[in-house]
Amino acid sequence: MKRNLIFIFAALALFTACGGGDKSPYARKVSEYALVTIPAPNLNGITDNGKEVLNLYRFAADEIDAIYWKQYFGDKESLLGSLEDPQQKDFAAINYGPWDRIDGRSFVEGYEDRLPGAGFYPADMTPEEFEALEDSSKLSPYTMIKRTPDGSLKAVWYHDEYKENLEKISAYLKAAADITIKPSVKEYLLKKADALLSDNYYESGKAWLEMEDSKMDLVIGPNETADDQLLGIKRSYEAFVLLKNMERTEQLMKYAGRLEEFQRMLPVEDLYKEFHPGAGSDIFSCDAIYYAGKANAGIKVIALNLPYDADIQETLGTRTILLENVIRQKFNYVIYPTGNVLLETGERAHLSQDAFFWNIVFREIAHGLGVKETINGKGTVEEALGSSALTFEEMKGNAVGMYLVCKLQSHIAMDRLFTVEDALTTFFTSLARSERFGEGSALGRANTILFNYLSEKEAFERHPNGRYTINFAKMESALGELSALILRTQATGDIEFAMSFENKYSHKGPDFDADLLNLNLEHVPLDIRFKFKK
Repeated sequence: MKRNLIFIFAALALFTACGGGDKSPYARKVSEYALVTIPAPNLNGITDNGKEVLNLYRFAADEIDAIYWKQYFGDKESLLGSLEDPQQKDFAAINYGPWDRIDGRSFVEGYEDRLPGAGFYPADMTPEEFEALEDSSKLSPYTMIKRTPDGSLKAVWYHDEYKENLEKISAYLKAAADITIKPSVKEYLLKKADALLSDNYYESGKAWLEMEDSKMDLVIGPNETADDQLLGIKRSYEAFVLLKNMERTEQLMKYAGRLEEFQRMLPVEDLYKEFHPGAGSDIFSCDAIYYAGKANAGIKVIALNLPYDADIQETLGTRTILLENVIRQKFNYVIYPTGNVLLETGERAHLSQDAFFWNIVFREIAHGLGVKETINGKGTVEEALGSSALTFEEMKGNAVGMYLVCKLQSHIAMDRLFTVEDALTTFFTSLARSERFGEGSALGRANTILFNYLSEKEAFERHPNGRYTINFAKMESALGELSALILRTQATGDIEFAMSFENKYSHKGPDFDADLLNLNLEHVPLDIRFKFKK
């Protein structure tokens, strides 16, 4: 059986060395994010025009970064310029503000802890005020809620709030469209340029899904709602500049046509999986060249499943993008070292980079499954479940994705790469590590819920020495049960159950602090941060 056992341990040396002579109280915080160099991209086969397009993509991404600072925090320079401690300044840059993204607490004097609504709503806005605002655009993912001079509320469209930056981005995209030799790229860039100035993203989403023949990609715009922990509505700006891995993409694309089959396999009654994934769905493998905005803040994204818009998903499907170079770095710097600390010796042999990759593939595929609209007239899942929607979506990706990996592993040629035991062990290790993300984010809550639920089902056991063993049969069974529970909750829009379930399982168990101490003593990074080379 093929084993990929070439791992990078430089991160451990980096962490051991850090902090010895540095008296800054923030040195340890910064060192929790291992600095990873993203090499200059291999542009063999890319024309001079293509290279200039990539430069314009980066210029556009830098403007997105500027917007995101304003959106999430406010004036970047006023914060960073006020910090004299270089380590504190670095930590603020990692977090895009004065709040630790793990727990939402302020680490800069003069700032209160992070508000659930971030910068999307007035700090003193009450639920009653929001409800009373008679403007349907308040529910748009693309509006800010602000106070007028008389103290009342108003909804302001993103394209008005960030007009200056967005006009620059639109100009960069139009310039790139002028020089690209790919008609599909030109179409996408022009439509995205218009979308950013109108907050109408249907046509640009459609053009993006139809752009299949480009070696380069730019994912840009307000995409995810993770920062809005108040209502779970508002989307944050981010950008990814990507190069496609053609050979791996061809390997992955054979699974894109099987989404209907995967939908039928879901462990829930037909009533709860009536959604039909769009036939145009595809899967790309890419190397990341550049991250900006929300994508670059705190915990780094390793895969994408877009667009989020239900109308596009149903008619055209989604695109899953695996950020393969970042996935490798996460495994080498974080997952494998975590397993060495937390797993019993016999379990460690099941840690597999191949399993980690395919677990991520099916996690992203799972995001395109289930339902997008509730079956009982409560609107979209996002609208019905409110602030719990993203937590349940993150849970679905992990639980349903792993359920599919276990069911399909022996049937889709993955059996030559790794076993079900490898997949479950690597999944558990990633899950245990992800508990460190804290309860302050939907991703952290989702992973904590999964961990506690699986613990309750006796899917793993923690021994007196602080190391874990896994009951593979119980874990596989529990993942199926949890998948069904999540899918039913989304389909019925049962917000009362969602909130009670989240409240029951989303708190750290008694062993968390001991696990965290063990990981810290061994200097295992929480996550990675990037140094991009041009």
